[in-house]
Amino acid sequence: QVQLVESGGGLVQAGGSLRLSCGASGRTFSMNVMGWFRQAPRKEREFVAAMPWSGGVTYYADSVKGRFTISRDNAKNTVYLQMNSLKPEDTAVYYCAARKRLGVVDTTAPSSYDYWGQGTQVTVSS
Repeated sequence: QVQLVESGGGLVQAGGSLRLSCGASGRTFSMNVMGWFRQAPRKEREFVAAMPWSGGVTYYADSVKGRFTISRDNAKNTVYLQMNSLKPEDTAVYYCAARKRLGVVDTTAPSSYDYWGQGTQVTVSS
């Protein structure tokens, strides 16, 4: 099992920045892909960013490309989401997710992930 705990959410004005953290514990050696998703009220959970736990290529939703950056610190078992130039439409609960299964995966699909954090609220005021 893997446990994920997000932190770093809060209230920020449009144009501001936040950095979310996702601390992983448990069988972290089994993780293959890490992802960030978000869910706004009355909307489906949507993909934000993803990357292999070992590092390398990163994936972003078009809506955040150029503004958000996913990164990881394996020594700390932590994945980050740096969010710059925030917009009111970025307001949502942000979730960290981890996939343990090997093989080709659609990194944008919530069903591709095996473990989820409890989420952290990000609110961007206009």
